[in-house]
This record gives sequence, C-alpha cells and structure tokens, in this order.
Amino acid sequence: MSKAPKTARIGLNCALSTPFTKAGAIDLGKLVAHANWVLENGCDGITVFGTTGEGASIAVPGRHQVLGALGASGIDLRTKVIAGVSAATVHDAVEQARAAYGMGCRGLLFAPPFYFGNASDEGLFRFFAAAFEALGKDLRDVLLYHIPGMTRNGISVALTQRLMKEFPGAVIGVKDSNGDWAATLERLTELKGLQILVGDERQLANAVRHGGAGSICGLANIAPDLLRPLAHQGKDDPRIGEMVNAVLGYSFMSAIKAMIGDRTGDKDWNIMSPPLDALSAADTRKLAGKLAAIRNASKAA
Repeated sequence: MSKAPKTARIGLNCALSTPFTKAGAIDLGKLVAHANWVLENGCDGITVFGTTGEGASIAVPGRHQVLGALGASGIDLRTKVIAGVSAATVHDAVEQARAAYGMGCRGLLFAPPFYFGNASDEGLFRFFAAAFEALGKDLRDVLLYHIPGMTRNGISVALTQRLMKEFPGAVIGVKDSNGDWAATLERLTELKGLQILVGDERQLANAVRHGGAGSICGLANIAPDLLRPLAHQGKDDPRIGEMVNAVLGYSFMSAIKAMIGDRTGDKDWNIMSPPLDALSAADTRKLAGKLAAIRNASKAA
C-alpha cells in the first residue's frame, strides 16, 4: 500500500468546456465568464484542457492565452486551476506542462500518450519518467489521468506506485474516468494518501463515502449546485445519474457545450474544434427539455 504527502482536497472541480469563435480561436471572454459561473455555483476549482475542454486540440500558445485570461480576471491559478496535459510525444507533454507551471497553476492532470495504444506499464513508465525528468525541479502536483477509452492506454495501480517511488511527492492523485467501480475501489484501497477522483458522476457519492477526494467532471459545467453535496458529503442524488444517462445519449462534449449555450442563450457555444461535430438544434432542444425535467423532479430523501 503506497502513501503520498497530504495536499488540499480537490472536492468538486469542473472539467471546463472551451468556447471557440466561428474562426476557430478560443473565445476568452466566454471562457472566463463560464469559469466564474461554475465557481460561483458550487465548484471548488476548474480544470482546463481536459477531455471535456477538447484539450488535445489546444496548442501551447492557446494554453498561455487561456491561463493568462483566467489570471487577469482575478481567478487564483495556484489554488483554483488545474491544467490538462495530453500529448503523443514526451516533448509536447513537457511543453504543455511547462506552460501550466510557468503560469502558476495548482497542478497537472497528466494523461498517458495516445495513438500507440495498449502500451505496457514499462513503456508508459518510460514516457512519464522522461517527461518528469525533463521538468526537473518544477515537477509537482501531478494527477495521473486514467481514461483508456480516449487514450487507449491506462494508468494501473502498479504504474502509479512505481511513479510515486521514483518521483517522491510528485504524484498527488489519480483521476479515474473509466467507470469501472471495482478498479476505482482498488485505487481507493491501495493508494492511500493519494487523491482519488472519479470522472463518472454516477459513482461520485459512493467514491467519496469510500474515501475519494471528489471529482473532475464535465457535468459540473451545467449542474455544479447539484453535484456539490455528492463531492463533499457523499450524498446520493438520483437526478445526477439520470442527467448523466441523458447526456450520454449524445456525444458528451458537444452535449455539454450545447447545454451551456442553452443556459446562456448563446448558440455559438455549440462550436466544436475539428474534427468534432456540434449537437443539432433539434437534439439541443430535446436534451435541454429532458434535463430541465430531471432537475425539477423532487430529490429522493
């Protein structure tokens, strides 16, 4: 059983969606406004450049722009903002990490390399080790990102323990977005001292009751107020599972953005980075109606 230094609990963290203009640039004004909205409505922090935020499509210059805009707006990057790292090469991963550290972010949500899937733990260790060594004295506050459905590579308990041993204090947690409760429970049991976060909101309350540190999740873009009791008190709310199931009837990233657009009245929130497609107007109306009905239902005792 591995232990790590105790750090401030992450709690409810929004995997922030990224708005784009019709010309393909990041809409910094909308992003800052949305970041402040989720923070004001229940989130403890935000993660930029994650999966929901289409982070794999955002190059280093855009990352500097986003972090600069958030900092200029008054959001404390050191306590509120985690930055995603998702790259197929060590060099690109290091450059993304340096951008985040250079701007003073709280930490990194560090995904394994993608494209070459089904890599061994040894191969993945060499990837992370090369990146961590390149970061040198700047290395700190890494959350390993287990999302094999997107990266085609997973973060095992054994790999986590090896990285903790070889880079003491650098790894502070794991975000488990695979939706496999048995594997999540293993992490909660075997990785004591690490912050174990879940990406599947349907597992959030149960994970917190078993010692989980909260969630970095996409649904927090649209329902941070409902999610907060789950993340902090482990209190079940059947509406969350219903909302997740409704959203998963569509492409999750485009559905979340469409719902932000529905709340704000700004249809340009639907714009996706290539090659992703926006949710149709008909599906947007259908999903918005379904989510409103779920939200307005009486919460079970």
